[in-house]
Amino acid sequence: MKILRYIDKWLLLTSTLLFVIGLVMVFSSSNVAAFMRYSSSPYRFVIRQAIFLLVAVLFSLVAIRFSTKFYGFVSWPGLLAITVILALVLLYGKIKGGAASWIDIGPFTFQPSEFAKVIMIVWMASFYDINKNKLDKYSTSLFPLILCGIIVFLLLLQPDLGTAIIFAGIVGFIFVTVPIDLKIKVRTTLIVLFAAIIGVIVIVSKGGNLFFQHQVERFDFSNPCSEEKFYDQGNQVCNGYIAINNGGLLGKGLGNSTQKYLYLPDSHTDFIFPIVLEEMGLLFGIFIILLYIFLLSRIIVVAHYSTNNRNAIMCYGVAFYIFLHIVINLMGVLGLMPMTGVPLPFLSYGGSFTICLVVALTIVQRVAIENNTKNLAKNKGKQR
Repeated sequence: MKILRYIDKWLLLTSTLLFVIGLVMVFSSSNVAAFMRYSSSPYRFVIRQAIFLLVAVLFSLVAIRFSTKFYGFVSWPGLLAITVILALVLLYGKIKGGAASWIDIGPFTFQPSEFAKVIMIVWMASFYDINKNKLDKYSTSLFPLILCGIIVFLLLLQPDLGTAIIFAGIVGFIFVTVPIDLKIKVRTTLIVLFAAIIGVIVIVSKGGNLFFQHQVERFDFSNPCSEEKFYDQGNQVCNGYIAINNGGLLGKGLGNSTQKYLYLPDSHTDFIFPIVLEEMGLLFGIFIILLYIFLLSRIIVVAHYSTNNRNAIMCYGVAFYIFLHIVINLMGVLGLMPMTGVPLPFLSYGGSFTICLVVALTIVQRVAIENNTKNLAKNKGKQR
């Protein structure tokens, strides 16, 4: 494919390296659980993760041929479809982790809410680009926020608080970055902040009536290793601390984690980072953080050189999408905020999120292709 010569090579290299590290760590962190908990092959989860990656890459090789304008076009029916599916999940969804967020597809499960994030990024970029001359009107500027409110409401009904927070955060970020009339931005932001404060007050005062008991308990995330919390809501975080402490600077060696022996229940999903630190050490953990920073910087560079607002908004949205997942996962793992079940990009096991992450990176690479081909055309024009 000739167009692949125009992709961002550094972004491809960094994302590929992170996915390879992820596959290795998924196998290392899940092989014990696969055998002891699921009575299955130690390779169960790494094989599945490799299949997810393969499917995502094959889809991306097709999708990258189409222009970002086409992405915007298909995002309109895509947003409608995903909203309907999220409503159906409330009726027919599979309960997992306390939320009815999943749909069974043969031996695999599908999480529609993950796809909603990427579709919303593309749709908002397309919507605001099409209506760029009407962004001084409340009806136009706030329409995406109304749709977001509907989807967030559906997510909270599942209830999936973590996904709802990330989804709302992405929409809010795009709203702030789009060149909307400043007066509309300020007024809307103040109203949303006021509503959020009221919401927090209501949750604190009547949380037991609005959420399940295990969700209310998550808001009390302080001192997870205390005697009363260690065997309850603080168990995972505290065992994560133990894993991090075991690893030290250089780690115990790949495959030598002790906490993955069912002490840390989600060692290959939400809590994979403590296992990485236990086996590979703090220095390797810092290396991964630096890879994250470099990857996000490459996406921002592609956004900066975008040839139109639509492409720039898509890239900035993808960067913030990945950034939110990294920050919320790591803060939850380190006990700095309540655990929300948010996977860590590139490392955590999970089909829906992995496919969405590859698709999001494909969108950025398509923007890079359009940037480079346009610049090439300009240079040829100057030479003539």
